[in-house]
Amino acid sequence: MASKQCLLLALLAAVAVACLIPAASAATSVEYCKKGKNYPVNVSGVEIVPDPVAPGQPATFKVNASTDKPIKEGKLVIDVKYWVIFPIPVHSETHDICQETTCPATGDFVIAHSQTLPSYTPPGSYTITMTMKGDKDEELSCISFGFSIGFVASS
Repeated sequence: MASKQCLLLALLAAVAVACLIPAASAATSVEYCKKGKNYPVNVSGVEIVPDPVAPGQPATFKVNASTDKPIKEGKLVIDVKYWVIFPIPVHSETHDICQETTCPATGDFVIAHSQTLPSYTPPGSYTITMTMKGDKDEELSCISFGFSIGFVASS
């Protein structure tokens, strides 16, 4: 009987520890902006570190992608919306895609964008729409995904 209690206690302790481990590297699901469109760049997932994002702390968004078409130049357009009852546009920025990944990008590659959000950023649910455009401004891919900003700000 004592060994069953010890086993149960060990199992409960393992579950408790597993619940305390942050989901900092969990993959975030993505949706293409235009369902059914055959984009030249395929996105397999996004990783957000940390998740949830903390105001005033650096956050990294890693997009796992692949393409058969070499990307030698282009831009990455990022639009952020804050969800209250409906989405409210709060931020937009454009980057040189070769500053976010190694160019020429071909085959499997990662686009990594890091940013520190202001400490006054409101906590809650957000959506990012990320559009990759080629050297002739053609749309290579367009995805959207959600993320959360927690309540803890850096001091």
